Amino acid sequence: MSLRIHYLKNIGVQVIIAMIVGAIVGAVMGEQAAMFEPLGTIFINLIKMLVIPLVVFAIISGAANLGNSHNTGKIGISTIVYFAVTSALAVALALVLGAWLKPGVGIDIHTVEHVFSNRYADKGNIAGFWDTVTGMIPTNIISSMNNANIIQILVFCLFFGIGLSRLEKSRREPLVKGIEAVVDVLVWMINKVMLVAPIGVFGLMSESIGTFGFSALSVVIKLFLVFVLGIAIFAFIVYPLMVQCLSKTSALTFIKAMKKPQIVALSTASSMATLPVNMDTAENELGVSKGTTSFVLPLGATINMTGGAIYYGLVAMFFAQLFHIELSTGAYIAIIATSTIGAVGQAGVPGPTFLVVAVLLSAGIPIEGLPLLFALDRIFDMIRTALNITGDTAVALIVDALATETATSRENRAASLSSIED
Repeated sequence: MSLRIHYLKNIGVQVIIAMIVGAIVGAVMGEQAAMFEPLGTIFINLIKMLVIPLVVFAIISGAANLGNSHNTGKIGISTIVYFAVTSALAVALALVLGAWLKPGVGIDIHTVEHVFSNRYADKGNIAGFWDTVTGMIPTNIISSMNNANIIQILVFCLFFGIGLSRLEKSRREPLVKGIEAVVDVLVWMINKVMLVAPIGVFGLMSESIGTFGFSALSVVIKLFLVFVLGIAIFAFIVYPLMVQCLSKTSALTFIKAMKKPQIVALSTASSMATLPVNMDTAENELGVSKGTTSFVLPLGATINMTGGAIYYGLVAMFFAQLFHIELSTGAYIAIIATSTIGAVGQAGVPGPTFLVVAVLLSAGIPIEGLPLLFALDRIFDMIRTALNITGDTAVALIVDALATETATSRENRAASLSSIED
């Protein structure tokens, strides 16, 4: 009995129960379930209220701590390389699964033509190289914070934190400790907000299911199942194996620790909203250093889109099969490149780019059928966000292990030279 009570007190269990109850209520009440939407909106707004301040102070703290390290450049380059490589692998996996399981085969196109639309054709622009670079540099950091332009906030705070690390120790330490105290306060606030997560998740799920229902799933059920398979392969095989082989943390420990942030990601469908919980898990449960956590996870929440990469690849295969289009090798390469590079462009330039449109256009696939997916977009988004934040933490563990190993090697070399001189 006491064990049951213990599990019921677990916030993750409460969120799952709230999702199930919300889905049932939404299915029973239909569109009337929209009356519960404010509960979800309040929950999301509470988290968003704290995300930008947390990102600002956490990145400054992380950059200040890393700024004194010889590993700063290596950590930055390694992080971006890992994000790019895993995103490319994710798209490739999606294309393989799509070619094998054929989610778009067997659908009578005439039964779904009534929802087709071409009004998204002008939303597939991918930012060019210089647009991306210039879009990363804020001209007014207050405006960037007000517009929640995370990539610009990252650039400014990293620059500021590294500058802080260059101050004399007597001047630097009080300010760094004060910033770290602010981070601790914001994390405490986030933990208190998470107490109402089950209520918010109930509101979000009941409104979503009540509005769209389960019937919309029938047309794309095979796509959805293949998508879940791809996400599961990456979340429970690829990332755990990477952690097992490239860090000092076991795959099982990693999988167990990620349960809470994954549930929060599922409930909020937002990497940024999940960031505080993910940072707490990485630092306090998985032992990632505060400097690495504060640098890698905010960056990952901005540009790491492994879950999105799987989604884009499968959607491309789905519509190619639906419209009976044979994809060339060039089309496959275009899908991988657009999905991988487009993520950075999307984050760097203010205003969203409809990346899935860009992926389809790059491979010459018609985009008219996109409305088929919109009713279920939140469900897809919830699942891909859970994988995105899992990848953020996996890369943080690997990069932190690399930094620790480099530092240890440097100390050993210094000790050896010292002994030779003696």
